[in-house]
Amino acid sequence: MTTMSPPDLDRSVVPAVWARYTDLVIDRGEGSWLITTSGERYLDYSTGIGVTNTGHAHPRVVAAVQAQAAKLLHGQQNIVFHEAGLRLYDRLRGLLPAPAGPWQAFLSNSGAEAVEASIKLARAATGRPAIVAFRGGFHGRTGQAMALTTSRVSVRGRFEPLPGSVYHAPFPYCYRAPGGAHSPHACRCEWEQGLSDLFAQVVEPSRVAALIVEPVLGEGGYVVPPASFLPRLRQIADQHGILLIADEIQTGFGRTGRMFAVEHVGVVPDILVIAKGLASGLPLSGIVGRASLFTAWPAGAHGGTYGGNVVACAAANATLDVIASEGLVENARARGQQLLDGLRRVGAGRRSLGDVRGLGAMIGLEFVKRDGDRVPDPAMATAVLNAMLRQHVIAISAGTWGQMVRLVPPLVTTAEEVDFALGVVAEALEEAGA
Repeated sequence: MTTMSPPDLDRSVVPAVWARYTDLVIDRGEGSWLITTSGERYLDYSTGIGVTNTGHAHPRVVAAVQAQAAKLLHGQQNIVFHEAGLRLYDRLRGLLPAPAGPWQAFLSNSGAEAVEASIKLARAATGRPAIVAFRGGFHGRTGQAMALTTSRVSVRGRFEPLPGSVYHAPFPYCYRAPGGAHSPHACRCEWEQGLSDLFAQVVEPSRVAALIVEPVLGEGGYVVPPASFLPRLRQIADQHGILLIADEIQTGFGRTGRMFAVEHVGVVPDILVIAKGLASGLPLSGIVGRASLFTAWPAGAHGGTYGGNVVACAAANATLDVIASEGLVENARARGQQLLDGLRRVGAGRRSLGDVRGLGAMIGLEFVKRDGDRVPDPAMATAVLNAMLRQHVIAISAGTWGQMVRLVPPLVTTAEEVDFALGVVAEALEEAGA
């Protein structure tokens, strides 16, 4: 199942807080594959939790990193401009529709930092204190980001008190809706009533700076909302003068079969939060927002020593080139549909598999007890993950109870690799007794 590390590498030096899916020691990566120090190959359908969209060590990204590292490793943004950063800033402001702009960007290091920046900008631009997030959402592990997060209690439960003026509304989770599971095409989750009740009972909409939402829940269970959700949310935000923040940290850069998930339903947010797939594994994140909002930030109102690092910017520029020139958005759509169709086929009739859902190359399997009441079964999800790992496919869990198996293939994955993964999942379901 796993490899032994060389004798001079002691795994115990790593704190236990880094929960492990595997104990593999990796030497290198090639495309969709990770290779251990002993030469075993694993199909990586975790992509570092949705990061390596261009695959591991894509030659064009590696070349860009090497070339930039040989010239300049750090050019702090308060002090100098650098060419890679200027190019990236210019490209990012063109990612959202021009008629809705103009747009501007701010670069930071991690997804949580970018979320924090989005909240600071929204509050500064509107002069309002309150933020509304959605149940099941994951937005990060820093203070403000934890206050927004409700994907599972382990993220936030030990760290109270958290920043205030944050409120949570229901997200349309159709499989777990009160009254029974139903199709998103016939949604009766009544999420809008829940938001309306929040405004009537808890916080006045005139005090709300922003609604922040993942277009598809990530850590919360790969929940794809009905197509009407985001457009109606946009209308509600406009009605009350509230900004709409789309957290596309996990869904962005082709993951869902569009460059950004909001494009599936034609919604344009006021602020777009980006990270993960932006730089193929180097730490880089940011926000793209309406240029008029950024006037609320005078010089020095926000910043960061390493944000927009020059090597990471070079990697991001190469990543955007690869996504465009190799048709990775289209491949995510095709391979994702192949994977989704195949998983529904191999999972048909299995009482422990409650739901198979996804959008593009973002697919989740929800496991439940066999009593018919949709009781989450994290033990079954773990058993399936372990069985897959024994057959050299890496996937990861999700969901409030850890009841999900999620497959997050790199966007360079091939039809043959998808078929291999499907065969492994079928055998893993059988082995686990799903």
